[in-house]
Amino acid sequence: MTGTMIGIIGGSGVYDIDGLKAADWREVASPWGAPSDSILTGRLNGVDMAFLPRHGRGHVHSPSTVPYRANIDALKRLGITDVVSVSACGSFREEMAPGDFVVIDQFIDRTFAREKSFFGTGCVGHVSVAHPTCPRLSAACLAAAKDAGITVHEGGTYLAMEGPQFSTLAESRMYRDSWGCDVIGMTNMPEAKLAREAELCYASVAMITDYDSWHPDHGAVDIAQIIATLMGNADKARSLVARLPGLLGTERAACPHGCDRALDHAILTAPDARDPALVAKLDAVAGRVL
Repeated sequence: MTGTMIGIIGGSGVYDIDGLKAADWREVASPWGAPSDSILTGRLNGVDMAFLPRHGRGHVHSPSTVPYRANIDALKRLGITDVVSVSACGSFREEMAPGDFVVIDQFIDRTFAREKSFFGTGCVGHVSVAHPTCPRLSAACLAAAKDAGITVHEGGTYLAMEGPQFSTLAESRMYRDSWGCDVIGMTNMPEAKLAREAELCYASVAMITDYDSWHPDHGAVDIAQIIATLMGNADKARSLVARLPGLLGTERAACPHGCDRALDHAILTAPDARDPALVAKLDAVAGRVL
């Protein structure tokens, strides 16, 4: 058993956590560069928590410039055991309406301008992301959302696009009709892949702000309505987060789905052929197996 420490990565509109005891913004150095911002640490209902604003306070990082590797590495260095991503998204499904939440279980990664792995030349590693989110942690997020009175959908496929522009109508129709995606966003990849490489349980809560351009009424939606939905979603997200400590508890057993053992057979480079400089950078992410 180890102590639970929950890490929240907050997306658009979510820039803090209410009610943290002994709250303190901490700078965490990472060999992968500077994280998006300092990390807010404290305790909530007896459980250690940390909050990282994905875009930085003031929303300074675009989806493409978010330092995903530094963010995940910094959370790992702090001792995080469970990472919950909350992020704004568009919906491809009529029944997944603005203001609803979706607990994601699958991704299609269409990003192309981001570093997607901690491993590389000198230390090659391959992890499975067939099931990219942790079922145990996702179930806790689902229960927390329901208890908070949020309309929440269990499971969904998230199309991760590069951005920063939104989809063309042709793209939106393809993602919805041909590819079977449920929501679209710009930030959960490569974040989920990196969390798996770092042996962290990861859950994704997508907060719907609008229907994507496929919807016939999309053009009638005023930007002010989208911002209002975004702010309302942020309040709901804080309510969800406040319930997680009670559901996850202070003590944590090994993940029954193996998220915390993802590197057991992943590193292929022979020990005597590994690049010492890269191995040194991997001390937090892969130190357990290196």
